Amino acid sequence: MKGPRGQSAVRILGIDPGSRITGFGIVDTTGSQSFYVACGQIRVSGEDLAARLKVIFDGVSAVIDQHQPDELAIEQVFMAKNAASALKLGQARGVAMVACKLRALDVSEYSPTQIKQAITGRGRATKDQVQHMIRVLLTLSESPQADAADALAVALCHAHIRSSLRHIEASVARSMAR
Repeated sequence: MKGPRGQSAVRILGIDPGSRITGFGIVDTTGSQSFYVACGQIRVSGEDLAARLKVIFDGVSAVIDQHQPDELAIEQVFMAKNAASALKLGQARGVAMVACKLRALDVSEYSPTQIKQAITGRGRATKDQVQHMIRVLLTLSESPQADAADALAVALCHAHIRSSLRHIEASVARSMAR
């Protein structure tokens, strides 16, 4: 494919895990530029946790099969309102990571603070601020739903950090060659 997914482009799948709603966002990145590909939500209902986790696994697998990302970026678990919520979030995150690893995707993890810092410049930004910046950074006509915007933020955070690391590696290589 020509354009954003050219020879040096990398397709990044960002995931904002949740036991009821798991957001996903996909960007193509070339150097310091990122381009919107897709975003959405995997919605889960019911009380059977194992069945909900299977829906998340199947949903993430379908997104991977459809969009063929090269790498995964996922939000780390933070302490939720209670331990039970944190455990469910961790399990949802785990099945999403397994779906990606079964397809040989590299997995990178970022804290909520790292993601907000990379997107808004503030580690304590609100969801509205993140949604606004996603809209601006990806030149979208409207803001995505909150979970999808958070997933795009994870993908963009990874793209920014990945780009910075490549610049550092190139600088080190140049200085070593002298």
